[in-house]
Amino acid sequence: MGNGDDARQLSTHALDLTQLGQLARSMRRLTSLAPLTPFKLAILGSATVDFLIEPLVASGARYGLALEVFGSPFGQVMQQALDPHSDVMRFDANAVLLYLDYRFFKPPQEIGNPSSLQAAVDEAIEQTNSLRQSLRQSGATVIVTTMPPPPLPLFGHLDARVAGTGRAFAESYNTALIRSLSHTSDILLDAAALAATVGLATWHDAPQWLVAKIPFSMDCVPLFADHVSRIVASMMGKARKCLVLDLDNTLWGGVIGDDGLEGIEIGNGSATGEAHLELQRAALALRQRGIVLAVSSKNNDDVARKPFREHPDMLLREEHIAVFQANWQDKATNLVAIAKSLNIGVDALVFLDDNPAERALVRQALPQVAVCELPKDPALYPEVLMQAGYFEALAFSEEDRLRAGQYQSNGARAALEQAAADLSTYLHSLQMVIAFSPFDVIGQARIAQLINKSNQFNLTTRRYSETDIESIRNDPALFTLQARLTDRFGDNGMISVVICRPEGQHWSIDTWLMSCRVLKRHVELAVLDQIMAAASEKEVREVRGRYLPTEKNDLVRNHYEELGFTQICAHEDGTTEWRMNVAGYQAHDLPMVIKTSLRKAP
Repeated sequence: MGNGDDARQLSTHALDLTQLGQLARSMRRLTSLAPLTPFKLAILGSATVDFLIEPLVASGARYGLALEVFGSPFGQVMQQALDPHSDVMRFDANAVLLYLDYRFFKPPQEIGNPSSLQAAVDEAIEQTNSLRQSLRQSGATVIVTTMPPPPLPLFGHLDARVAGTGRAFAESYNTALIRSLSHTSDILLDAAALAATVGLATWHDAPQWLVAKIPFSMDCVPLFADHVSRIVASMMGKARKCLVLDLDNTLWGGVIGDDGLEGIEIGNGSATGEAHLELQRAALALRQRGIVLAVSSKNNDDVARKPFREHPDMLLREEHIAVFQANWQDKATNLVAIAKSLNIGVDALVFLDDNPAERALVRQALPQVAVCELPKDPALYPEVLMQAGYFEALAFSEEDRLRAGQYQSNGARAALEQAAADLSTYLHSLQMVIAFSPFDVIGQARIAQLINKSNQFNLTTRRYSETDIESIRNDPALFTLQARLTDRFGDNGMISVVICRPEGQHWSIDTWLMSCRVLKRHVELAVLDQIMAAASEKEVREVRGRYLPTEKNDLVRNHYEELGFTQICAHEDGTTEWRMNVAGYQAHDLPMVIKTSLRKAP
C-alpha cells in the first residue's frame, strides 16, 4: 500500500474488526494519505471509546477521508467537555462525537410515575445540552447520538406503556434530544435506530461491559464506524448526488429487447415482478429527497424507453430520469457522459447494475464511482442500495426536495439554448430573476451544505461547518452574500455563496462558489456587481481575490482574469492572487431582474 488511493481501495472491501485495525496501522506508516481529505475527529463518551479509533481511521478511507481520531480517557466526559484546557479542547477537532450510554444518566426514581420519568428525562437532556454547548464553543461540530435502550425488559411487552422503565426512559430521552436539535448546528447519529437494525441482543454485550466498560458489542464496531464515517463524509460534501440505473434484470425482470413489453416481469402478481417494483419505489423515494436519477443501458434507445412509456405497472417514467443513456457503448463511457451532462463529477455517481461483469468494468475504469454490489436475489436490491450510506444527509430542505426537478429542467434549458439565435437572445428568454441577501438563519444549513459540496466553481474550496457559518453570519465585520435564481423553467434555489473579509483598506474574497447548473448565464457578473457595490458603500479601496487550485476547480482558473481583475502574483503551486479597484467600477447590463435585500455593508 503506497498512498491514500490504495487505502481507499482496500477499505471498500467488507473488513472485519481485525482487518480494519490492520489497515489503520498500515495507513499510519504512510508518509502521505493524499488525496484523502484530512479531518480531525474527537470521541467523547461516557464509556470506553479508544477501541473505536483504528476502525474509524480505516472506515474513513472508504469515504475519502484521512481521519485523525482522538479518544477521550474513560470516565472524564464532563471534565473533558467543560474544561477549556482539556485534551479534547486542545485537540482542536473539526467535529466531536458525543456518545452517552444509558448508564450515564440517573434513571427515574419511581417506576410507573410519569412525573418521575419526565424529571429524569429533563435532567438528562439538560446535562446533554450543557455538554453540547460547551463543545460548540471550541468551534467543533457536535455529532450527538440517540440512546439505544437497555436490553433487559422489566415488564416484558408492557415496558413501553409503563413510565420509568429503561425502554420508556430511552424513548422519551431520544424524542426530547431530537427536538432539541432544531435551530442548532449539531448533527444526529441515530444509534438507537442502528441498534434496532441489528437487534438489542446483538448490540449489547454484558461481559464486555463488565470487563472493559465497552458500551456495545465489538461485533457492531465495523458497522458503527462506517456510519460515523458516512456522517463525516457528508459534512465534507462527499455524499453522492446521482443514482445511475441499469434496466434489464435491474428495474424489471427479463430483457426488454428479447422478451418484449409483455414478457418482462414488473408489478404485482409475481415475486420477481414485485421485487423490481420495490427497487423502483426506492429510486422514486430517493428522487423525492433530491437524488438525481439516470439510466445507463446497453440497448436500442426506443426499445429501452418503451416500458417507461407504455407498461402500466412501471412506477418510474421518463420524466423521472434526468439523463437517459441507452446505446451499445460500454457503461464506463456512458457514466462519464452522464456526469458531464449533469455538470457533476463521476465521484458523485452511484451505479446499480445486476451484471457482475459490468460492475467490475466500472470499478476498474472509474474507481471514483460507487458501485453497488448486488446479490442474485432482486428482493434484496432495495435493502442493499438504501443501507449502503451513499446518500447520507445531514439536513433536508425544500431546495433538496426540488433538486432532482432542477436537473430535469436543465434539459429544457439546453434545448432552448440550441433553438435561440444567439446567447443574448437565449439569456433574455430565460426570464431570470436573481435575489441577493446576507446569510440568515433560514439559509444557514443550505449555505453550509453548498460550501462543503461545491468543488468545480469554487475559488478557494475552504470548508466551513454549520457552526462556522453561524459565527460568520453573526460577525458584523464580514460581508456575506447568498444568491437565489429563478427562471421560466422553475426555481434553481440557492446558487451562489460569497464571504468577504476586511483586511486594512481592502476586502479579501474568502469564499466564492456557484452551482455549475447556472454556468454561462452571467450570474457571476451579477454577484460581482453586488460585491463591488457593497465595497463602494463602505469606501473600500479594492477587492482582492485568490484562486487556490484543486483537482476539481480548474474550471475557474481564469475566473478573476475574465472578470477584469489585475493579477498581483502567481505562486509555484498554481495559486494566483488578484485585485480590482472599487473606484470607477461600472455595473453590468444584465439579462435578468436583480432583487436585493442586503444590509448595509460593514
